[in-house]
Amino acid sequence: MSSNSPETMSALKGATAPIYFGAFLVTPQVFYQTPLSFALVNLKPILPGHVLVSPRRVVPRVADLTADETSDLFLTVRRVGRIVERVYGASSLNIAIQDGIYAGQSVPHVHAHIIPRKPADLDYRGGTDAIYDMLDGEEGEIGKAFREADTSSERTKRRTNFPAVDDEARKPRGPDEMKAEAEMLAQEMEKESLD
Repeated sequence: MSSNSPETMSALKGATAPIYFGAFLVTPQVFYQTPLSFALVNLKPILPGHVLVSPRRVVPRVADLTADETSDLFLTVRRVGRIVERVYGASSLNIAIQDGIYAGQSVPHVHAHIIPRKPADLDYRGGTDAIYDMLDGEEGEIGKAFREADTSSERTKRRTNFPAVDDEARKPRGPDEMKAEAEMLAQEMEKESLD
C-alpha cells in the first residue's frame, strides 16, 4: 500500500482535517495515520524517540474504544514501535497506556506511549528500571491511591510520586523541533512494510 492510499497515509502529505489529541490541535506533530489511529511526536519526551499513538476518535478510556479501533490502535503501536526502535537505535521498547486519571493519564484521550530503550538509558537500581522499584514501593500501593482519591481537586487525586507524563522537569519542545521530527519519522514510516 502506498503512503497516500486511503487506508494509510502520512499526515504531512494527506491530512484534510485537523487532528486533535484531546482538546489540543496536533496536526503538525502527526507523522502517521490510519483511518482510525494516528501517531505523533511527543511534546515532552522522556527519551529521544518517545512518541504517542492514539485513536482518531477522542475517547478517554480503553473500554470506550470499538473493537475496530482497538485492533487498529495496537496494530499501529506495533508498526510505529518497529520504526522508532530502528530509527533511534534501540533494542527494546516501553509501551504503556495510562488508562484514566488515577493511572496518571494527563490528557483524557486514549494514547499509548512508545519509548525506545537502550542499555543504561535511565536510572537502574539493582539491575532493574527505576520504574519497577516505584511500582513495587509506596507509589504502587493501591489502597493508598484509593484513600487519597477523596480529596477535592482532580489534579491531586493522581499519585504524586509516580513519574507523570507531564513531568515539569522536562521542558516542552518548540513547534519547529517537533515538526522536523515528525517529517523525519513520516519519511521513515514510508520505508516500513505494513506487515
